[in-house]
Amino acid sequence: MRKENTQGRRAGGTNAPRAESRRSARRGGALLALLFLLLAAGAARADVIISEVMASNGWFENGHAWDWVELRNTGKSTVNLSGWYLSDSKKDPFKWAFPEGAKLKAGAYLTVFCTGEENESAGKGDTFYAPFAISAQGETLILSNSAGEEQQRLKLPAQYGCVSYGLPRDGGAYGFFETPTRGGKNDARAYETRTAAPEMETPGGFYTGEVTVRATAPEGAVLRYTTDGDTPTAKSRVFPAEGLTLRKTTALRLRAFAEGQVSSETVSATYWIDDAPQTAIVSLITDDKYLFSSRTGILTKGTGSIPNYARGWEYPVNIEYYTREGLGQINQMGTFTCSGHSARINAQKSIALYARKAWGGGEFAFNPFPTRDYTGYKSLLLRAANSDYSATRLRDIVASSLAEGQGILYQDHQVIQVYINGAYYGHYNLREKINKYFVAQYEGVTEQADIDRIDLLARTGTDQFLQNGDNTDWLALCDFCKKQDLNDPDNLEYVTDRLDVDSLFTHAAFEIILGNVDFTNVRIYRVPGGKWKYLLFDVEACWRGLDKTPIEYYIKPLSAKIQGFRHEPLNALLKVPAYREKFLRRVSELLTTVFRWDRVEQRFDEVIAQLEPILPRHIARWKNMKLSNWQKNIRATKYYARVRPKKIPGLLKTAMKLTKEEMDTYFADALALLEETNRASP
Repeated sequence: MRKENTQGRRAGGTNAPRAESRRSARRGGALLALLFLLLAAGAARADVIISEVMASNGWFENGHAWDWVELRNTGKSTVNLSGWYLSDSKKDPFKWAFPEGAKLKAGAYLTVFCTGEENESAGKGDTFYAPFAISAQGETLILSNSAGEEQQRLKLPAQYGCVSYGLPRDGGAYGFFETPTRGGKNDARAYETRTAAPEMETPGGFYTGEVTVRATAPEGAVLRYTTDGDTPTAKSRVFPAEGLTLRKTTALRLRAFAEGQVSSETVSATYWIDDAPQTAIVSLITDDKYLFSSRTGILTKGTGSIPNYARGWEYPVNIEYYTREGLGQINQMGTFTCSGHSARINAQKSIALYARKAWGGGEFAFNPFPTRDYTGYKSLLLRAANSDYSATRLRDIVASSLAEGQGILYQDHQVIQVYINGAYYGHYNLREKINKYFVAQYEGVTEQADIDRIDLLARTGTDQFLQNGDNTDWLALCDFCKKQDLNDPDNLEYVTDRLDVDSLFTHAAFEIILGNVDFTNVRIYRVPGGKWKYLLFDVEACWRGLDKTPIEYYIKPLSAKIQGFRHEPLNALLKVPAYREKFLRRVSELLTTVFRWDRVEQRFDEVIAQLEPILPRHIARWKNMKLSNWQKNIRATKYYARVRPKKIPGLLKTAMKLTKEEMDTYFADALALLEETNRASP
């Protein structure tokens, strides 16, 4: 019966109620499926969108100018972003995932910094870090939920430097914003394009009497200008069609504005009137708020517990360089920071300059230094003589220049004068900036991945003084030298495989002969696959006396207290007879070549000849010294530079307990030559 009834229901009308039941079930399933799709669609639409993107960033925060993506929750409830994905790859839409606990409250924003490097943390709160960078040439961003379902796909066109791209706050089409607003409401209007930059037909430079500056605007655009360094805005003065006549030294900035477009880049130039250069010139043009605002300026103390000049802020600036003959070599945007350590309290502050792609190019494509054959620099330093600020203003550059050809890295220099927003800022020494790119140029490292792996350490090399890379091997090497006898060939090989001994000995000899009392200024570096080397820098606290300092910090027991730098490698090697001899011969060699007075005096006189004509104006600007005092300081410094080398053998005799035989072997001829080349007795 059951079989028959089943067959009967399959055959005909007796199964109609069951069929209807199945149809109802299918309709119910369809309704559930529709409801699921609606819920899924609601999740896809909603609530969380890519609100704004910066793919060519030059605005620095906490020392970084990473690309970033801003998300906004447009809904009315908090969204759990745990396990959501963000990617710039269609092939790998799950490139980066939000960490557990990530949430975005209703109406709130969060930022994902796209660093282009592995990060210690994925982030939390409203700040996260993804390991990929966004291409400024244009690409697609993909936002997916925790189920792997695509929430949004945003195709980015080619991006402009320091201009963000996003969705207007009241809706509409994605476009470029006049002002980035990360973490806040977007502009009400976005644009498809940016106005082309205006062209200054009259080049910046040096003029007599007056100059009429003429400029060309893009078609349909209005030119606006400023002469106080501030970036022109839509409210700035309109640039005259017939040109602008200048009768005093002026920093001119121009910007083009056109309806329906983001305003142009700012172009800048300095025009000197009746102010011919006596040295090379660096002119900086930037907004006053970046310079002297008590809240944001970096050349002022400010009002907070931490001085503005110590906060590491980095801002945009236009940079020009002119030779002593008045020939312009660069005019481009970059960034600047306040530089130096304790000397930042001085009224005249050192300034570091950086070439940044987002602002005007990844390199300063010129070479101002006479002993280098490089084609450009990533960064430069305008050094205000720091602790030599009101004494000679030349100790560091003269002493450092003596290292030319000695197989040790040092900073080259150029005596310059600086103008900021058209105002005279006095004498500076233009220097190479110590960083991984500085090391890479000298060592011939060209691949970016290898440059990023350069180890660069200061002082003791501990984490506090780790400038780039890794310090593990260095600290292990120093500890090894402290504990192991290097007279054991295996131990010695371990050290010499890792340390460039010639670099160490040259550095120590220079510091001792110079008498650099600021002995903590020690930096070491290592390129991938290379040995640890020393570089010579910041030796301005030299030639101040004839006493033993800094010998007592360099040559001392292995177990002695570490004071400013690791003394163990040098002293462990000096316990090995062959290396003790090597060090003493290196000192003797330097005394009879590099530190001969006739050679040193020539370096002094070259710099003095450049400084003397400009110091009266510099002193009038800063009132930090008297010309008569400068002349006295120069005489005293030259005296110590002439006499100190003759004292070194005796000082080493005491410090290293040299025998008479050793003194005769290493220093008898040196002392005779030094006496001969000195023009006066000590």
